[in-house]
This record gives sequence, structure tokens and C-alpha cells, in this order.
Amino acid sequence: MKTDMTPWTGRVDPEPDTYRWHQQVQPLEQAREPGAVLIGFGCDEGVRRNQGRVGAAKGPAAMRRMLGSLAWHQGTAVFDAGDVVCQGEDLEGAHQALSARVSEALDLGHFPIVMGGGHEVAFGSWSGLAAHLAPREQRPRIGIINFDAHFDLRDPSFVVSSGTPFAQIAEASAQRGWPFQYACLGVSRAANTQNLFRRAEELGVLAWEDRTMTAATLPRLQQEVADFIGRCDHLYLTIDIDVFPAAQAPGVSAPAARGVGLDLIEPVIEQIKASGKLRLADLAELNPEYDVDGHTARLAARLIHTLTL
Repeated sequence: MKTDMTPWTGRVDPEPDTYRWHQQVQPLEQAREPGAVLIGFGCDEGVRRNQGRVGAAKGPAAMRRMLGSLAWHQGTAVFDAGDVVCQGEDLEGAHQALSARVSEALDLGHFPIVMGGGHEVAFGSWSGLAAHLAPREQRPRIGIINFDAHFDLRDPSFVVSSGTPFAQIAEASAQRGWPFQYACLGVSRAANTQNLFRRAEELGVLAWEDRTMTAATLPRLQQEVADFIGRCDHLYLTIDIDVFPAAQAPGVSAPAARGVGLDLIEPVIEQIKASGKLRLADLAELNPEYDVDGHTARLAARLIHTLTL
């Protein structure tokens, strides 16, 4: 299927060496070398099931619009693989389609970056990485690093939603006999019940609360992240944009009263990227319906820019 490249527009400068993203991103079908692959996940059915405010299905389009005019400094080729769109309430079908798209990109040597969509995207993303690794490794140690105000460990036996992806992954890992290694950074105690904190403890989750992530504690956080990375063969980075303060990210399903600033999160993302183990990343919960002057979309675009430098 031919990728629609019409969303990629932006400023064109007359001076030499002034390329911007919209001039460099190519459709995936034209790829002649491995690179970063952008995959949209147009879905917020999980948010609806989780009783959140919908609109994140339009997130991929908003990210592309903001990426278009960013200055190009990337050290890798970037390709667009189009969107996986949830048809009606068929979240399970959307997960299967996303998994197939991610697995195919990984099989071809690419680095997939999935643009959500609600945080239900995580189960589809991880499933794609699992499908890629299963024929190659008997017991891969996949480390999940999630920047998020929420654990998203709700019990999926009640309803599968944007609040259940990491519980789903824990169950799927157990069924495969794989270890479940999960770090959740930026958790809000006000937004997670006692039951969720207890479940995170039972699963051995590395958890940092938003109020403990400060400039003073950043070295200790980075050391704990380094120790976590050392226990993993592969890393999956997932960023729920509601981890940022509402002033930086107003356009999300659940704005954060406190949150964690970009100045603290970006160095850890760079650390994860520099490890050489990062195989997959996604961004979730950008809701353009509630954005203010594109603040949240600009933040998401910067994160993608950082991941592809």
C-alpha cells in the first residue's frame, strides 16, 4: 500500500543545508537502508473503555504536522509507514494489525517509533517486538521503560483498555516463560490506587514517583536506570505524554497537576538511546482536541526528534 505523504509539509528555506523534516522523510516502500520508521496508531478505543476523554486517535496527524518544519539534524534515515486505524470498537484487531506492522519493520532492521493513540498502543507495540524476537531467542530479556503518571496495570479480566497494557504484557510474558521487567517513571500517587501500587510491588516494578524526580535525584535515577538496562537484552521505551506537567502538555487524556518536566526526562531518554539496546519506542495520549497552541504536539515532535538524532 502506498504511504500518503501529503501530511508532510512545512517551511522551505533558500539557504544551503537548511533541510527540514518534511523534505527528508520518505515513504517506507522507498526504503533502501535501515532507519527509523514512524507508524501511526489512530486509536483511542482503549481510552473510551477506560472512561477517559477521547481524541487521541488524531495524535499521529498532529505529530506529523509539528515534525514537518523541524530542522533536520538526524543521523539516520526516517520513513513513514502510514497509520494503523482502529475500526469501530475493534481494539483487539487494531492491536494485531499494529503488532504485524512493528514486527515487519523490525524484521527489516528498522527502529519503529509508534505514534499513538491512547496508551493501549503499548500492548500492540510490545506484541510486535515479541513476534520479532520469538523465532530468534528462547528467553529474551525485554526491559520496558515507561514514562507515565500511571502504572497502567489494571486487571484486563474486567475490560481491556488504556489502563491495562502492562498487565496484559505481564500475562503474555508469563505464558511465554519470559521475564517481565518493567520500570515506570513519573508515577503520580494521586492518580494510582493502593491496589495498583501493590500490584506493581508484586511484579517487581522499578517505580519512581513524580515528586521524587528532581534535579537533585537525577544522578540516582540514572544509576537505577543503568542498573535496569544492565539486566536487559532489549529495551522498549514507551512515553505517555501525560507524565509531563499540564503546562507543558495540556493536550492529553488526563493532564498532570504536577508531572515531570522535559528537562528531567530528556536526559534519561538520551541515556536509554545511548545504551544500544533500544529496539522500539512509542508515544501515547496526545489529544489534539484539548491542546493549547500546539504545545503538546510540539513536545511530542521534539521527543521523536531526540529519538532519531
